[in-house]
Amino acid sequence: MSAESTPRAALDAVRNRRSYSKVTDDAPSQAELEELVSAMSSIADHSGLRPWRIIALRGDARKKLGKALAKAEGGDREKYVAKAQRAPLLLAIVVSPRKDKIPLWEQEAVASGVAHTLGLLLHEAGWGTMWRTGSLTRAKAVRKALGVEKPEYLLGWIYVGGVPEKERRVKPRKPLDLSRHLSEL
Repeated sequence: MSAESTPRAALDAVRNRRSYSKVTDDAPSQAELEELVSAMSSIADHSGLRPWRIIALRGDARKKLGKALAKAEGGDREKYVAKAQRAPLLLAIVVSPRKDKIPLWEQEAVASGVAHTLGLLLHEAGWGTMWRTGSLTRAKAVRKALGVEKPEYLLGWIYVGGVPEKERRVKPRKPLDLSRHLSEL
């Protein structure tokens, strides 16, 4: 396949994806979210284990998460509750490993693929997203608040909301140094 025959829609989607640290209070409906998550059936997944799940947090569920983050960090409760409410929808990405011959790292890669692809689909649907991680993703208080029980673990959250009008223009990205990222043997 030549560069001229590369599927333009997919290429443009990847090139135009951006992270939005500030979003509006709009969010995808449950039906829209279900449609996008259902597309995850095509994610590359050795043995079709589907070793992941997504927890949607809206409304007061975000406050519950914020309180758990504060408890885990030993920090200011209001600060963490506010952080958890930066977007109207948070999608917690959970690795849900299956006992199988497939190694854990490969199952985690599948969950990571789900997170990235879902973020891309949300962006293409017009939503602003931001992938958030950190040491608190593995904190016991956070796992408990989200109902994540071992051997499951949290990869992070996708914050989702509307794209503010002033952020709608596409800002050019710094090009990749292909000599560093692509080689031949």
